[in-house]
Amino acid sequence: MLLAKRKLRLETERLTLRPPIHSDYRDWTALRRESKDYLTPWEPAWAADHLSRKAFTNRVYWSQRSVAAGTAVPLFLIRRSDEALLGAITLDNIRRGPAQAGTLGYWTGQRFARQGYMREAIGAVVHCAFTRLDLSRIEAACLPENAASRGLLELAGFKYEGVAQSYLQINGRWRTHVLYSALRMDRRGRTDAG
Repeated sequence: MLLAKRKLRLETERLTLRPPIHSDYRDWTALRRESKDYLTPWEPAWAADHLSRKAFTNRVYWSQRSVAAGTAVPLFLIRRSDEALLGAITLDNIRRGPAQAGTLGYWTGQRFARQGYMREAIGAVVHCAFTRLDLSRIEAACLPENAASRGLLELAGFKYEGVAQSYLQINGRWRTHVLYSALRMDRRGRTDAG
């Protein structure tokens, strides 16, 4: 993978996007704990040890292995002005060969939501995926009632593609999701008529 040979770090106007490191544990745990009620309606159910140091250590090691193997790009959003951890974004399930695709997932702590941070992060990750990773397609899915996430994806240039029944287990139940994608050479909705 192109990113494994050099330090993985993306910069936006206000953010540094980088893989999680062991010293992020306290900030990550505090942000997840304070945002639990905000996040759980949209996420898979948290394991009993979700906020434990061991689970976070496993997350860091998974991140390192995934980047090295080229199967995922997990990044934390760090605000440069004060080094605050705001959330995370992951380009996961990277498929090579004829697909050249990956799946985008993200979350933001409640106090940092609706401030444009995730839009910046999505823009940087999609640009990296198309230019540095040579992917052709980025997919994302969210619950139909998650108007904030749907709006975010649309603002970031993703286009609605349809519905997937029982797509993921969210908060302990199989849930239908709406599907979006961004394409490197997107001609959807364009016409040569003029």
